This record gives sequence, C-alpha cells and structure tokens, in this order.
Amino acid sequence: MSIELKPAELYRDNVIELLTTEKLPTSDLPGMLNNFFVAVDNQTVTGVAGLEVYGNYGLLRSLAVNQNSRGRGIAADLLNKIESLAANKGLEAIYLLTETAKDYFERKGYEHIARMDIPEAVKASSEFTHVCPESATAMQKSLN
Repeated sequence: MSIELKPAELYRDNVIELLTTEKLPTSDLPGMLNNFFVAVDNQTVTGVAGLEVYGNYGLLRSLAVNQNSRGRGIAADLLNKIESLAANKGLEAIYLLTETAKDYFERKGYEHIARMDIPEAVKASSEFTHVCPESATAMQKSLN
C-alpha cells in the first residue's frame, strides 16, 4: 500500500470534501488547482496541499490529511513537494497562516512572523484579507 502524490486538478471535488471535513476554507480555492497536490492511497484522496504564488513569494494553503491517515508522513511528503515546487519557481520564501498546526510547522523550519512583516502581495491574498481570522498564526520559511 503506497501513497502517490498527484497534481490535484482532476480531484477538485475530493479536495473540497477533505478541506470541508478538516474545517479549512474552500470558498476561495482557485478555479484551476495548479500548484496543488493530493496524496492518493488506493484511489482515495487522503491529503492535499497547495501553493499560491505572489511575485517572489509563495503562500502555503490547504495542507490537510484525512484523520484516518495521519501519522504516516503524508503531510511531510506534501509539504516537501510544495517546498520543492516553490524552490523550482525561484521563490524567496513561503508564508502560511495556521490556527492548529504551528508546532508542526515549527518542527519543519517555519518561523513566527508578524503579519505587518509579510510582503504586501501575500497580504493581499484572500487568505490574509478575509478567509483566515486575525487569531491565526503567521509563519514563514526562507528558501534561499
């Protein structure tokens, strides 16, 4: 039984279902899920992660793993895939907002950052402007 990481374009309904189950936003997902990947286990989508690009910066969003599939390294594999994609695109850093996983991201090399220190292009994203609450922790990871 092996997990495959695949481009998410053909799995939009599965992505929305997983994000909804995990109480993550779906209303502002891009029309095409370019730069999003899913983890597929025996033809079932068990995880998802996406990267939105704003100039020289990336915004990690929608990293989620089905509750029954946690503890198997799926989130780490998806995160590595997104970080590799961002590096290949020449991005300088990845930013994210989280309400529940700041300890996880700290272990993965992300640092807390004040919202005012985030690049304007990223702050203009729907995640920052109206989707994620002010209580969410802002984090960053430099890629260079």
